[in-house]
Amino acid sequence: MVNLSSGARYYLWREPVDMRKSFDGLQGVVTNEIKRPALSGEVFIFLNRRRDQVKMLVWDRSGFVIYYKRLERGRFELPQLKEERRGQVLPWADLMLILEGVSLTSVRWRKRYKAFDGQSSAGA
Repeated sequence: MVNLSSGARYYLWREPVDMRKSFDGLQGVVTNEIKRPALSGEVFIFLNRRRDQVKMLVWDRSGFVIYYKRLERGRFELPQLKEERRGQVLPWADLMLILEGVSLTSVRWRKRYKAFDGQSSAGA
């Protein structure tokens, strides 16, 4: 069962993928292009050229699972990047917004708790 939780790590492949690819074809993109271990439990996200279909590939301890969604209208929005990379880590919150059709450019994020990173001074 696919668990799309905030605890998982998500990788978005920004180049269009032929949606006829199944487990082995998508696993090939993961290992040969993204350079990540396909059996890691990370979720790998692929879109077609029109961006109206998405496939997510994940290993779930006993085999691969593919989550596949096709939109009847509209397109999935890609996040804007500062640097152009074909594969990138995608925050869970951004993935949920993309899947639900929320425009990423219009989202206003409010300040929330941030874990201590060990680099800040105690008096700051």
